[in-house]
Amino acid sequence: MPNKFFWYDVMATDTNESRRFYCDVVGWGAQDTPQPGMTYTLFMVGDRGVAGLLPIPEDARSAGVPPMWMGYIGVDDVDEAAQRLEREGGKVHRPPTEVPGVIRFAVVADPQGAGFIIAKGLVADAPPEPAPGTPGTVGWHELHAADGEPAFAFYERMFGWTKGEAMDMGPMGKYQLFATGGANVGGMMTKPPAVPVPHWTYYFNVPAIDAAAARVTSGGGKIINGPMQVPGDLWIVNCLDPQGAGFALVAPRR
Repeated sequence: MPNKFFWYDVMATDTNESRRFYCDVVGWGAQDTPQPGMTYTLFMVGDRGVAGLLPIPEDARSAGVPPMWMGYIGVDDVDEAAQRLEREGGKVHRPPTEVPGVIRFAVVADPQGAGFIIAKGLVADAPPEPAPGTPGTVGWHELHAADGEPAFAFYERMFGWTKGEAMDMGPMGKYQLFATGGANVGGMMTKPPAVPVPHWTYYFNVPAIDAAAARVTSGGGKIINGPMQVPGDLWIVNCLDPQGAGFALVAPRR
């Protein structure tokens, strides 16, 4: 788990709407877990949680943080990793915080401003991860950076990630595949000017892309790109949920 993405959650202004939308679109079950001052909802694949839903914290809402997805990267020592991240030019938005017996985490951003979370799970008997490609799990991680090369260099230094194939996308530049140990799990690119800020996008596995895209629009979301076919004989769509949080879907068939 260290140095790999292992969890994802979405902050929402209307958690009931988000719960309904994502359970319908992705096919998740849902399980509420009360926390001090709020309810955190687990999105479930079978009996295993794979992602979460929470209301935007008041301090973040006051700072103008919109609904968004965040990915968690595992580390052995959250406090040490937060200090190292700052030395590498990143920013700690929320210092290390602990949910006793569950997780220790810090909300951070890379040197170009793309946000994510560094964390260490504290649950000793977590069930095994579903097999790659299982519907409802994350199948791809994509960074739209202000500048792709130094962005990769940061993650390489922080987490030991390695480069895979670099794909020439013509006017859109280079798409750099990366691995967090073993197979490629994502790609990085310099964002086009139309994309306002650097950010991570997470692709959720679904069985078929057209049916899933139809659920997005019927549920009040928007398709902003696709469906389109990508290498590996996969199909993707990039989407916004009804509250404006960006996400994507990937499927093995149209």
